Amino acid sequence: MPVVLITGLSGAGRSSALSVLEDVGYEAIDNLPLNLLETMIDEGSAERAVAVGVDIRTRNFAVEPFLQQLDKLERRQDLDLKLVFLDCDDEVLSRRFTETRRRHPLAQDRPLHDGIVAERRLVFPLRSRADHVIDTSSLTLGGLRQQIIGQLGLSEASGMAIFVTSFSYRLGLPREADLVFDVRFLTNPHYVPDLRPQSGRDKAVVDYIAADSAFQPFFKELTAMLKPLLPRYESEGKSYLTIAFGCTGGRHRSVALAERLSDWLTDHWGNVSLMHRDIDRESQRERAANPPSGTKPETTKTPA
Repeated sequence: MPVVLITGLSGAGRSSALSVLEDVGYEAIDNLPLNLLETMIDEGSAERAVAVGVDIRTRNFAVEPFLQQLDKLERRQDLDLKLVFLDCDDEVLSRRFTETRRRHPLAQDRPLHDGIVAERRLVFPLRSRADHVIDTSSLTLGGLRQQIIGQLGLSEASGMAIFVTSFSYRLGLPREADLVFDVRFLTNPHYVPDLRPQSGRDKAVVDYIAADSAFQPFFKELTAMLKPLLPRYESEGKSYLTIAFGCTGGRHRSVALAERLSDWLTDHWGNVSLMHRDIDRESQRERAANPPSGTKPETTKTPA
């Protein structure tokens, strides 16, 4: 039976992650004391995959008992147990709590930042023990959904799952990436007025990038490198591999390469998920920096 434990920092998106798992077939339970999890499974009340949210608000929460219960569950042959840790930058967490006007569980009688720091220190051993660490600092709800489904969806596909993503270097590298490729050496469609509003999903942009003399040799060498690497990663026990392409704005070159590689991997591997982390953020940033005359600058909220 698949059992997923979702933990991490308060405000990093645990409730959103549980909702996604519930949508794809898990029985989602928030803040269930872990000592009751085995009882629920053994009594047969859980008839499908289970996702349980656990954080510092859970009754009698403490890291050592959590890890002891985790060890006990991992020894069971009838469970496919995964621990997922949701992380997030302190600054982003502060903004989320400020925008929602929620109080941090450890900041009832002290500044918000102190509460975040104290919680990070408290739960750090869980992060190092996690099977999957998902950083939600730059993720929209849609992006979080794609990552959760890609890593934990109830799929019939077997073998190592591959996740391909594009990103903007302006907004930082995706922390979950295993292989990162900088494609800023390719000709940039951003400087072509007709192509700027389009993306790497559009044929005109793809054709423009593919016309760069460096594109075909790069892609050929990339796939030649990946072809022997992927089986080796899988044979070493890696169940999930993230490949990321980055360019300046995360809208044109990185998107086109991610799309192209995703198609190639689908043909040669099969178990592939695709996400474009920052495809819409460059246009949002430009609109915010250059609002039409007589309008206020645009602000964009990014929920976890």
